[in-house]
Order: sequence, then C-alpha cells, then structure tokens
Amino acid sequence: MDDRSTPPGGAAARRTRRRGDALNAAIFEATLDELAAGGYARLTMERVAERAGAGKASLYRRWPNRAGLVMDAVYHLLPSPEHPEDTGSLRGDLLALFRSIAGSLDGPAGEAFRGLLSEVLTSPETAAEVRAGARGTGVAVMRVVAGRAVERGEIDATSVTPCRLEAGVALMRHRFLMAGTPITDAAIVEIVDEVVLPLLHAPPR
Repeated sequence: MDDRSTPPGGAAARRTRRRGDALNAAIFEATLDELAAGGYARLTMERVAERAGAGKASLYRRWPNRAGLVMDAVYHLLPSPEHPEDTGSLRGDLLALFRSIAGSLDGPAGEAFRGLLSEVLTSPETAAEVRAGARGTGVAVMRVVAGRAVERGEIDATSVTPCRLEAGVALMRHRFLMAGTPITDAAIVEIVDEVVLPLLHAPPR
C-alpha cells in the first residue's frame, strides 16, 4: 500500500512506494527536521507524517506515540556504538567520544532529550516506555573504548566496571541538563582527565 500525504507548503506530494528501511529512514529524517524546526513540544505524529510524505497509519503501526518515535529517530542519528573512533590511545578515544556526544546534544538529539525528560517527569506511562526502549548505547560505546585500552595494555581489565563506564556519560548528561549547550571543550577535557581516566586507571575495589 502506498504512503500518501501532502508535504509542508501545500504542494501535492508525489505518490511513492516505500517500505522497510527506506520508509523508516524518511520518517526519522522528518522527525529530526521537526525537532530542529519547532522543538519537541510542537512535534506531532501528523506533522512528521506530512513532512515525510507518509500516511499517518504508517507511523502509528510502528510507534503508538511520539516518545517512541523520537527515541528511535535519535538512535538512528547517533553513530554505531560498536565502532567509535580509534585514535590509538584511551585519552584520545575518550575525548573523541565525548566531543561527539556534545555535538549530538547540541542538535536535535538534545532537543529530544529535553522533551522526553519533561514527559517522563509527568507521565508514568512515558517513563516506562523510555526505560523499556533505552538501549544503553553510552555504556556500550564506553565498553568498546575501554576494551581497546585493555588490549593496548593501558588499563587493567579488572578496572573496567559498569559504574566506571557510566560515570563519564552521566556527567555529560548532567552538564547538558544543568548548563545547557554547547558543552565546552574545557568541560569535556575536565571530565576525561579528572574523572574518567582516574577511574579506569584505579585498581578495582
């Protein structure tokens, strides 16, 4: 079945036949464009469908509400956690990773994060959905970075614990929420040099 709608501006949409990944990609792009244009508060399933040139039924078959749609769109935007930049050193990898996170938070992903947080605080249903849909990408990518450092002999494998892997990413989120964006490079260097590196070099308790 074709997905049909009228794109922004009122021009008649060309009828297209898109399924699977191609349709999802168009919907995700439209979602991120809506976030950039009007923020999370103004984002609706109808506006996303219109911008994507897709039928509303296509969205509702995949996502029951905007929270799930926005989460998937942001995960689609972020780089794969399996292949973070390899600079050849743990410090270099951490700086590259946190600079990438800061860049993402300074765009649609950050707007989505703020919007989802506001819904989580007021809606138990959304809170449950966000928890269920969370993929733990921050800890996953940190595990890859730390694993490379173990292979290089920079740190001991016993120092790599879930809590230590989460600390730097959690601090980035805290800076984002309390100070806004952009997160300064000085703040990133501080988090890496004063928190993450000492934790990963410290012996396990």
